[in-house]
Amino acid sequence: MKKRIAVYPGSFDPITNGHLDIIQRGLEIFDELIVAVAHNVSKKSLFSIDERRDLIQETVKDFPQVRVDTFRGLLVDYVARQNARVVLRGLRAVSDFENEFQLAQMNHSMNKQLETLFMMTSVSYGYLSSSIVKEVAAWGGNIDDLVPPCVTAALKAKFPYPEKAD
Repeated sequence: MKKRIAVYPGSFDPITNGHLDIIQRGLEIFDELIVAVAHNVSKKSLFSIDERRDLIQETVKDFPQVRVDTFRGLLVDYVARQNARVVLRGLRAVSDFENEFQLAQMNHSMNKQLETLFMMTSVSYGYLSSSIVKEVAAWGGNIDDLVPPCVTAALKAKFPYPEKAD
């Protein structure tokens, strides 16, 4: 039987519990999941590509079916090099869908064998994004329930927490 491999791409700056939810649920469908950290030239990242990769590896260390990698260039080319046919994408809200739908159509037009599987985030993570986590962390808010422990530690190292406002 052919191994079912999916690629879960993203910037993961940083990985959140919402991302981890998609990874765990993706493992129920696929034999192998490649979490692929993208070099995204249009985004200014808080964490370097290596820091993001390391945080993800620490987070998924107990999942032998997950491989963490980085890539540059077109996603369709990367997916083909991995002998995968599926891109796994998480959706939080309808607002995510329009952009993801366009990307999926473009990817499919470039590689007819490539399919995109959209997975709705669990309700408890519908509001969660890396941007929100960074904002809360920058102001010294509690992020313990939003990200894995290694990410909490990394964010605390990045942000000198200001004194609480009155």
